[in-house]
Amino acid sequence: MKKIQYFIFLLALGFMSCKKNYLDIVPTDRVSDASVLTDSLLFVDYVINRYMGVKLQDKEGEGTPPGFGRGFEYAMWSSLTDESIYNNDDNTWLIQQGLLAPENTGIAGTLWGRSYRSIREVNYALNSLPVVQMSEGLRNKLRGELHFIRGFRYHDLIRNYGGVVMMGDKVYNLTDNLNDPALFNRATLQESMDYAIKELDSAAYYLPATNGGDWALGRATKGAALALKSRLALYAASPLYNVGSWATAAAAAKAVMDLGQYSIDADYGGLFKNSASKEIIFERLYVIGTRHTCLEIANGANGYGGWAGNSPLQNLVDAYEMNNGKPITDVTSGYSDTKPYVNRDARFYATILYNGAAYRNSTIETFTPGGKDSQDGNSNWNTSKTGYYLKKFMDDSNPIDNPWNIAGLQPWIYMRYAEVLLNYAEAQNEAVGPDASVYAAVNQVRQRSSVNQPALAAGMTQDEMRTAIRRERQVELAFEEHRFYDVRRWKIANTTDNVAAGGMSVAKNADGTFTYTRKIALAGRAFADKNYWLPIPRSEIQASNGKLTQNTGY
Repeated sequence: MKKIQYFIFLLALGFMSCKKNYLDIVPTDRVSDASVLTDSLLFVDYVINRYMGVKLQDKEGEGTPPGFGRGFEYAMWSSLTDESIYNNDDNTWLIQQGLLAPENTGIAGTLWGRSYRSIREVNYALNSLPVVQMSEGLRNKLRGELHFIRGFRYHDLIRNYGGVVMMGDKVYNLTDNLNDPALFNRATLQESMDYAIKELDSAAYYLPATNGGDWALGRATKGAALALKSRLALYAASPLYNVGSWATAAAAAKAVMDLGQYSIDADYGGLFKNSASKEIIFERLYVIGTRHTCLEIANGANGYGGWAGNSPLQNLVDAYEMNNGKPITDVTSGYSDTKPYVNRDARFYATILYNGAAYRNSTIETFTPGGKDSQDGNSNWNTSKTGYYLKKFMDDSNPIDNPWNIAGLQPWIYMRYAEVLLNYAEAQNEAVGPDASVYAAVNQVRQRSSVNQPALAAGMTQDEMRTAIRRERQVELAFEEHRFYDVRRWKIANTTDNVAAGGMSVAKNADGTFTYTRKIALAGRAFADKNYWLPIPRSEIQASNGKLTQNTGY
């Protein structure tokens, strides 16, 4: 039997075998490993495509998008939290309703498999890197990128499953003993976290502070590695993990701040459409016009031809302060049930579309009777179930109708400087209390010129500052795939995720005024203690012949 190794170009490493020589042909859609290992340009392309990841098939035969997260695919991670619900389900409601199981993992089902496939691909590249002819400078950059990608994949595994199987540098082939129990032994949470952080330290050592030329777009830097380390260190110190120290987490965030490479963008709403923003630490640029980047049609209002997509919940709307810095529950805040969207935190207007919001040279109309973005409007099956539509990330210059025929790039931000500042503030407050540096970090985020929320009140206790920081993360980082992990690491999901998914009904009165009535948009939200971690898919447990240990409760 003659075995030939190939790379599926732009996707993954594959293995093929055959028994007849006449079948040993050179495919036209693949590049052999021999070619990749003898051509540095092809090897660089292979590394670049490890950022993109693989496209795995879900049970309905549709692929999940490539990359580190679902990004611009239809249901965002926000629709597994108290931020939004996905209007047409997209395998999210079962998670919202506490029905997650190893046999039914919803949109979370591909995380385990795609992460380990990516790790294997990175291992192959790291083992092959020394034999490829290239300059040492290029070799070190690629080494840094590969450690970053491997660190990112382990970070994703850890924050979803806890302690994970550590592959080391091994590249497993079909000829190996795949029944070796060592392949399925899960490391402790401490061991897993230490390994991922060490990977990011290695990445930071080799990566440049900035990228330029062909390296400029969407590739890791020293700051990206340190920012991801900051996130992991914060998780490690948090109650769910409890395998790190708050002081270490604060120092990790401070290391990013001390680079002097990043700053808060004055334009909160605009930074999500500006790939050159100084606030962005690590991003992926999507080509507008592909099926995975049509944010506007996926989330737009039905009156404009949109599908309502990730519809914001009242739970999130209520978290936004008034523009005087007071929560709406404060009787002195000026909040009115008859005018609930007046004088709110400017980030609310940049994030959520509500009845009366300006939109595409018109106005959102979620009222009945007759509102064009209500059940009385066009395509009423796409009417938001919550009474709200998503505005964050959207570019009104992109068409909703037939958006697949336009050119351009749109960023999806994985890490930005505001997160690092809030990481620092949280860790420093837990380590030493609300000192001046904690106030300074939070107020930088609150007081960008397009937002200009009042500075936090002086004299807060540690508990009061903790509450303020958590609220700040909730509104500042809304829809950026943080809330799902924040409420879990804080161990408050049994409260936040057991609250009904709220919305707002708007009735137009005869005199032109509106009556606002709160409603339940999705019944049965539920969370059990076992849901602090995801279940490993049953198919993975079966593939290990039972050697892989399932998370408790599943």
